[in-house]
Order: sequence, then structure tokens, then C-alpha cells
Amino acid sequence: MMKRSNSPIFWLLFGAGGMLAALLGPMLVFITGLAVPLAWPLTGSKLAYPQMLAFAQHWVGKGLLIAVISLFAWHAAHRILCSLHDVGIHKGTAAKLICYGGAMALTLVAGASLLSLGF
Repeated sequence: MMKRSNSPIFWLLFGAGGMLAALLGPMLVFITGLAVPLAWPLTGSKLAYPQMLAFAQHWVGKGLLIAVISLFAWHAAHRILCSLHDVGIHKGTAAKLICYGGAMALTLVAGASLLSLGF
């Protein structure tokens, strides 16, 4: 009889976060790191605080933000856990609790923060 495993759940979160990071990560860095501070090519107040607050207060915006934040966090946690072998650290229960617990904590803090903004 084969032993049951919860690995597919973490691989799913890792894969979804990796795909999202590959597709959206560079554009998020460009927009928030270069385009908005230099006012190029986005002129005006398209990404000003009131507009971003309104986006984060809408249910669609909350869903998109929690998806991006949590999937990036789970991808990073699994990548770090798998990379521990390269530096000579055995990925035991403590390492899994630290990595996946950190991703869960970040997801819960992001969710609570988004809910505290109101609707």
C-alpha cells in the first residue's frame, strides 16, 4: 500500500506561484519600480493612493491582491525548502514548518490587512 502524501498540494501552490511570478513579476517591478516613480509612460494619477485604495477596497481587487501575494509567498516557501538541500540542511519537519508556516502567516496577514480596508 502506498503512503499518502500532501506533496501535491504544495507542488500545486508552487507551480501556480511560479507561473504568476513569471507572468506578472517583471511587469509589477517595472510599473512600481520604474514607470510610476519616473511618470513614464503612465502620466497623471492612474496609480495614485486614492485609486489604489479604491482598487484594494473592491472585492475583485481584494481577490487579485490576495492571489498574487499568497501564491508568490507559497512559491518562495517551496523554492526555499527545496534549496535547503543545496546548502546542506536536511528538509525535515522543522524546515517545513518554518517555510510553509511563514507562507501561511504571510497569507493570513495579507488577508487580514485587506479585510481591514473595508469594502
